[in-house]
Amino acid sequence: MKILTSLMTATALTASCLSATSQDRDAYLDDRSDGPALIRSLYNAINRKEYARAYSYFADRKPFGDYQSFVLGYAKTVDVQVITGAVTPEGAAGSIYTPVPVAIKSTEKGGKERIFAGCYITRIVNAANQEPPFAPLHIESAELEDVGGTLEKALPKVCYPPS
Repeated sequence: MKILTSLMTATALTASCLSATSQDRDAYLDDRSDGPALIRSLYNAINRKEYARAYSYFADRKPFGDYQSFVLGYAKTVDVQVITGAVTPEGAAGSIYTPVPVAIKSTEKGGKERIFAGCYITRIVNAANQEPPFAPLHIESAELEDVGGTLEKALPKVCYPPS
């Protein structure tokens, strides 16, 4: 009986460690402090299947259509990894735009992996000039393409702000 109890305790502890590791990797992240942090928050929400939160990071003009289309686009996705490159924020007409180079590794059900690369443009209107409701940093646009290769090699060296 003592051995069975010890085995059950060991199994429970192992399961809780595995669970904690998974939770740590996908701990809730909602950071709009800069463009790269916002993009990491987007993919954190996607990994956690929090699609309403992910959708909310985009401006009113969504680059992919309505919410249901957005959710369907991730129907086969089980994991997403993202890396971001160097950014140079630029001010223009009362806004700060930050072009964010990204490389994304998407793993689908069944194990198929795909590599995407491109640029996100984030924007915030000068906070001192805003009236309620406050509009936080958001994703203004995204241009990604399926590129293959490795995640690190796919990362663009530079992205440019809107002209």
